[in-house]
Amino acid sequence: MSASNETYTEDQYLEVNKYQPKSSSGKIANYVDTRVGGTGIVREFGRKVFPDHWTFMFGEVALYSFIITVISGAFLTFWFDPSMATTRYSGSYAPLQGLEMSMAYATSLELSFDVRGGLFMRQLHHWGALMFVLAMSVHMIRVFFTGAFRKPRELNWVVGATLLVLGLGAGFTGYSLPDEVLSGNGLRIIDGMLKAIPVVGTYISFFLFGGEFPGNEVIPRLYALHIFVIPALILILIAVHLFLVVTHKHTQYPGPGRTERNVVGYPVGPVYAAKAGGFFFIVMGVLSLLAGTFQINALWNYGPYDPSPVQAGTQPDWYIGWFDGVLRIMPGFIGNIPLEFVIPTPWGGNSIATPVLVPMIPITLLLLGVFVWPWLENWITGDKREHHLLDRPRNAPTRTAFGVAMVVWYLVMWGAASSDLMATHFALSLNDVIYWLRAAFFLGPIIAYLLTKRICLALQRKDREVALHGHEAGVIEVSAEGEFHEKHKLPNEHELWTLVSYEAPAPSGPQPNAKGKITALEKLRARLNRIWFEDRVEPVSREEYLEVMRHHGHGPSALEAAESRQAITAGTGSDSR
Repeated sequence: MSASNETYTEDQYLEVNKYQPKSSSGKIANYVDTRVGGTGIVREFGRKVFPDHWTFMFGEVALYSFIITVISGAFLTFWFDPSMATTRYSGSYAPLQGLEMSMAYATSLELSFDVRGGLFMRQLHHWGALMFVLAMSVHMIRVFFTGAFRKPRELNWVVGATLLVLGLGAGFTGYSLPDEVLSGNGLRIIDGMLKAIPVVGTYISFFLFGGEFPGNEVIPRLYALHIFVIPALILILIAVHLFLVVTHKHTQYPGPGRTERNVVGYPVGPVYAAKAGGFFFIVMGVLSLLAGTFQINALWNYGPYDPSPVQAGTQPDWYIGWFDGVLRIMPGFIGNIPLEFVIPTPWGGNSIATPVLVPMIPITLLLLGVFVWPWLENWITGDKREHHLLDRPRNAPTRTAFGVAMVVWYLVMWGAASSDLMATHFALSLNDVIYWLRAAFFLGPIIAYLLTKRICLALQRKDREVALHGHEAGVIEVSAEGEFHEKHKLPNEHELWTLVSYEAPAPSGPQPNAKGKITALEKLRARLNRIWFEDRVEPVSREEYLEVMRHHGHGPSALEAAESRQAITAGTGSDSR
């Protein structure tokens, strides 16, 4: 019963007023409790149970990396000046002394060479940002492959996807702030992509840069986005995300005693809180080790930004690389036919930069697909139930295969951002590298889909074999009749549950609507549903399991134990929920 529903007698109220803690910490706790109701908060959330599994740590790594990034970024704001006003450098780095540069670049150099601990904090901030985006990406991949986005968590999936996009935005805006050649070239690419948008592109570019590129306003505007707007949105969405996690309860992997209606794990206080606190310092230690020993973004090597030079071999941060890569593999000509053309307009014509616009299509499709996937899968499968137990990726072969295909598609675009380095480091022709990347762009996802689906189905068949016959013990036995056979070790209760507790529904045909008609959209859904479910491996049923146990000649005690195993339900092979 919650504290708000409890009733107290007059004596109990008086007893509360008379209570005086003896220790100083007790006095502080009592003071806070009597004024903000801390006991009720602890009672409500402190006993919340969270399951324990190593794959759940990626979300925590993302949260802790963000906290470390915010703390290190707050340190940097005391010295960084986001101004594009010019000055002559007079700091400690001799090769650039006397050179004209922006205040943004000059103060970045000051942080690197003249502020005690400044370089460490710069690198901690950069490594923390990279880890934040990486951990979010891996966390989203884990959620996707285990089906944790299904009802009732669709909106939380959208919150997570929005956080990932905001993380990309935070990384890019921060990456562009030093105003050196590397970040300036990245901004030049963004400027070109903006100007390629028909009709309104040039106006958007003028608004962002405060005039013709590079203008005098872009660094202050990116700075405002980087330290105010985007972090505020991220903090709000993190709060919403955690609130929804508590509201919906945490998902868990299937196992004995775990159902759709309970959560098996540890309470927040003190077990989970203590583990989370220790894990925070582990993450901070790893990032500090990286910041102190591995150099990143040595901006003094590039010099102040000048639109005229373009350096070869410079690479964007990995999470922005796919924007650059997809531009590199897009041809400007097909044969002798240029892909850029001009639409006649009353004001003299509007250029359509197809080589820049077309690469935006896969980027848009991939990001849009992430946001709508929960509803798309729900529509294809027709599954309207709530899900709190996770799938093993092999037990959802079509989803897993499609996810791997999209990851490969992303990796091809990402890898294409280093096409010049591939050519120079491996002594290859740059044109040949681009041709192979173009082929991989189209064929890579298809090959990945087919291979992954076959592997998932093979693993499911292996699970059936292990559930029915056990593991090979490596022992050969000889019967009295001289027959040789290999001894097998039966799986334990927990492993057996894991092997058989999944569903393999058959494809469902098209369903008529309220008027008794089957629409074209429903026919499409039925075809996709057949593709989704037609390749399936049935889980082991109770009857199959008991029959195999008798066939292998196990004694009465083994049969009795087998019959009591709740993982094998009558004829279905799924856990009793």
